[in-house]
Amino acid sequence: MDTIQGFFTDDHRECDHRLADVETVVAAGDWPASAEAYGQFHHDIERHFQREEDLLFPAIEEVSGSSQGPTEVMRREHDQMRALLEGLEQALQRQERDEALGVIETLMTMIQLHNVKEEQILYPMADRFLQPRREPLMERVRSLEP
Repeated sequence: MDTIQGFFTDDHRECDHRLADVETVVAAGDWPASAEAYGQFHHDIERHFQREEDLLFPAIEEVSGSSQGPTEVMRREHDQMRALLEGLEQALQRQERDEALGVIETLMTMIQLHNVKEEQILYPMADRFLQPRREPLMERVRSLEP
């Protein structure tokens, strides 16, 4: 049985690797490969966000009785990352290497800070609070595609 922390932490690592792939091909100036790598990264990170926003966060909020607090902060950070993703996509379309690399660096930093909060606070809390309903929740999480 997956723990929430284990599953989502692994999902973070997959997204991190995808973004590193984008950085590598952008740095090489390989624009066709950059578009493909970005498409895969964007798909994976949106799926991750949806898994949290549509399933995990509402489950946490139901048990806690509040939609404020950690889940609200995480949603705001997702929105900030989505704005950076839009900027990255535009830089890639214009083939602006330095701009794209700058956005990637900012995005990497934001993602790492965000992931630490989720992995050290939110996911362990979710595993404790959602333990009786964890398996059905995780089945839905695993099946979600954007």
